[in-house]
Amino acid sequence: MPQLFVLTLSLIPWIPAFLCRVTTVDEFAVLEGRSLTVPCHYEPQYASYVKYWCQGRTREFCTSLARTDEPRSANPADDKVSIFDDPVQLLFTVTMNDLKVEASGWYMCGVEIGGVWSADAVAFTNIKVIHGMSVVNSRLSGEEGSSVAVECLYSERYRESEKKWCRSGNRSTCLLTDSEGSYEGASVAIKDDRTGAFTVTLKKLQMGDTGWYWCSAGQQQIAVHVLVTQRPSTTAVSMTSTPIPNESFAQLPPPKHITKESWTSHGHILESLLVCSSLMLLVGLAILARKMWKLHTVADNKASFGNMEGQAEG
Repeated sequence: MPQLFVLTLSLIPWIPAFLCRVTTVDEFAVLEGRSLTVPCHYEPQYASYVKYWCQGRTREFCTSLARTDEPRSANPADDKVSIFDDPVQLLFTVTMNDLKVEASGWYMCGVEIGGVWSADAVAFTNIKVIHGMSVVNSRLSGEEGSSVAVECLYSERYRESEKKWCRSGNRSTCLLTDSEGSYEGASVAIKDDRTGAFTVTLKKLQMGDTGWYWCSAGQQQIAVHVLVTQRPSTTAVSMTSTPIPNESFAQLPPPKHITKESWTSHGHILESLLVCSSLMLLVGLAILARKMWKLHTVADNKASFGNMEGQAEG
């Protein structure tokens, strides 16, 4: 009986971590110097609980970076780390700004449960901060005569580097930015914002412009494919670009996004509440079992003591 009681108590704190979950994306990759927002989803019973964000692989050795019960900054965009809870959407978001390579590592979304019998509900994610280049869209298309814009992203260490736009396989076609971070030509314009991105605008597209290109910052480069389609004779010239779904081509993938699980079913909500209510009942039964065991032990002791007194009198 005592062994069963101890085993039950040892398991109770970990049951909520498996049944009453917090979820997030398993892994993020982000360029050095840029920002990252992490969504942490939780179940309805946690709506009023304190949420937190910390760095570490275990709860016991996790360095707290932000909590929802701490005062919010007047301008969260200027904070290194900020946290915002949205009980209506059942998620809280964490934004980390100006990331450095040394910030890479494991982080934790947590809901503070508190109490002796319950462990916090948590979810882990691995953030990798790297230097290099990426593009918002690696494949773009536009009609003949229109324009398309390529947004090339670079990490912090390449802010002051020279930026280039070249046709793949022909370095003589490379166009370079000037000391102001810009280039302006009849068919191509380049503008560097000096904060982590430069935009290449291809103007007055011709059918011969179809092909592979690459944008470059320092020694880093990333490939982009441009497709020029024939202009329909019955429609006006389109002046906007149509991005084609991004494909992996030696580039840094953008941070993954997570879609919140559907809560349209009232039955699912009731099921979650029933699970956590059952946990509370289990705690009560464990405490009651312990009390009954103590009473049984005391009764046995009294009976033994009575028998000893009877033998002594005899």
